[in-house]
Amino acid sequence: MIIILTIMKRTDAKRVFASYLSEHGFRMTEQRQIILNEFMLREGHFTAEELTETVKKKDKSIGQATVYRLLKVLTGSGIAREVSLGDGITRYEHHLGHEHHDHLTCDICGKTVEIFDEQIELLQNKLAEKHGFTIGRHVMIIYGACSDCRKK
Repeated sequence: MIIILTIMKRTDAKRVFASYLSEHGFRMTEQRQIILNEFMLREGHFTAEELTETVKKKDKSIGQATVYRLLKVLTGSGIAREVSLGDGITRYEHHLGHEHHDHLTCDICGKTVEIFDEQIELLQNKLAEKHGFTIGRHVMIIYGACSDCRKK
């Protein structure tokens, strides 16, 4: 079942990406296809540099600037999302076909865990309503020490 969902997400991403490129006057190139494929194969959070390393294994001619530019396009199209975990490093994650989630981040080793808690979401909505806000989007990152680091 997971394999089928993964294939569906990749197919959706390719369709959305092709449409976005066309709407903005770009064309699909082999390099863009390679970067999109490698992006979709990754899970979790990763930097442009990490993606570049992977992409270069497929095509040595793809430079870091090309990967950065395409990550901006992927973000603009809604396929990717930029994530800042408070350490000054921009990471990316899948956005299309992925549910909202928050993060737990270890201050010591940098490990990040994606979390979702319905009670926290409800409380955030109540707090916003209490103060006259309508939530458009939000980011929640809880910092601390993971169990592995606490054992050391």
